[in-house]
Amino acid sequence: MSDLFDRQPEPAQPDAPRPLADRLRPKALDEVIGQEKVLSPDGPLGAMLASGSLSSLILWGPPGVGKTTIARLLAKETDLAFVQISAIFTGVPDLRKVFEAARLRRANGQGTLLFVDEIHRFNKAQQDGFLPHMEDGTILLVGATTENPSFELNAALMSRAQVIVLERLSLADLERLAQRAEHELGRALPLDGSAREALLEMADGDGRALLNLVEQVMAWKVKGHLDRDQVATRLMRRAAKYDKSGEEHYNLISALHKSVRGSDPDAALYWFARMLEGGEDPRFLARRITRMAVEDIGLADPQAQGICLEAWATYERLGSPEGELALAEALVYLALSPKSNAVYTAYKAARAAAKQTGSEPPPRHILNAPTKMMKEIGYGSGYQYDHDAEDGFSGQNYFPEGMKRPVWYLPQERGFERELKKRTDYFAKLRAKRQGG
Repeated sequence: MSDLFDRQPEPAQPDAPRPLADRLRPKALDEVIGQEKVLSPDGPLGAMLASGSLSSLILWGPPGVGKTTIARLLAKETDLAFVQISAIFTGVPDLRKVFEAARLRRANGQGTLLFVDEIHRFNKAQQDGFLPHMEDGTILLVGATTENPSFELNAALMSRAQVIVLERLSLADLERLAQRAEHELGRALPLDGSAREALLEMADGDGRALLNLVEQVMAWKVKGHLDRDQVATRLMRRAAKYDKSGEEHYNLISALHKSVRGSDPDAALYWFARMLEGGEDPRFLARRITRMAVEDIGLADPQAQGICLEAWATYERLGSPEGELALAEALVYLALSPKSNAVYTAYKAARAAAKQTGSEPPPRHILNAPTKMMKEIGYGSGYQYDHDAEDGFSGQNYFPEGMKRPVWYLPQERGFERELKKRTDYFAKLRAKRQGG
């Protein structure tokens, strides 16, 4: 039984033009390209369908990987009414109508699969509005998002839905899609091998983008086969997926940092370039590169921090695009530097101890005594001036009285810290000798 709130698209006229992406939309789940991991019999969706127990889902993946198609086919497989809305264009009054329509269907014996595109764009209160309708079975929710659900969705909503991760399409997946398009259109793409590869690369893992590119190429009236340069001239490369404030930003800076820590200058330059191509602010990168020197190289190479600051200053003087080269040089220097996080580890341990013993006073012998009363109660009493001591080292205790002396800084046997390790070992032995005497 239909109702007033069903939102079904008007059927297209037989001779109406249809985009290639729409014409090639899979009619069954086994026709979906690139998502075999989740759709195979052993995958999460395949197992759900086999058991007849489909639950609410969050489909998380980049654009053009089949989120809408999979949701539509899941409704078909389970005989549920398919209702699609977008969080961008749907307000609270619209949602009330959708839920009321779902209740009417349920009363007439049919369930509803509600597909919510861009579900992360609903605010937290709007997301909460789905919960009672999911719990009483009025709707089976399938949300689609390009953003990390753990950052963007309510914990309550996440606990009632299983997250399914969809992957960007590989070049092999895109090639299969291109062949399917050629079969649909009845002719081959007028491209040589290198140009065909360039076309797949331009799609950047997005199946819809590829089919749009294929339509453009097929519309050209050319004789023979175009090469890579000719295709690059006629088509604009798709902009790389990069959100300077979103998860991709943090993924790429993590990749950059770990490449430096792993002493791989080529990988570091690649991720550095990826971020710049995505429009990242070079000043943000300069700050993070300097942090890498402090956190991961430390005193194994005391020059590293200075080189980063000089590169940062050089960028400020030269600006873009010349200044980025100075940052790239600092990046390569860091990647090839000896690594040590000994000071970083010691610093964190000292901070933790300071929180636990935050009210312990210093020992009285290292306190100044500017007044007579302070001298009388022992401030400064027994202090040994290190410059007057043998070897310029008194070995006195500088921690709070009663606190067991910790050892936090453990220099590595790498780079300049080899020399610092000799010094710490020397003073430790001398301290034991002085205090023992």
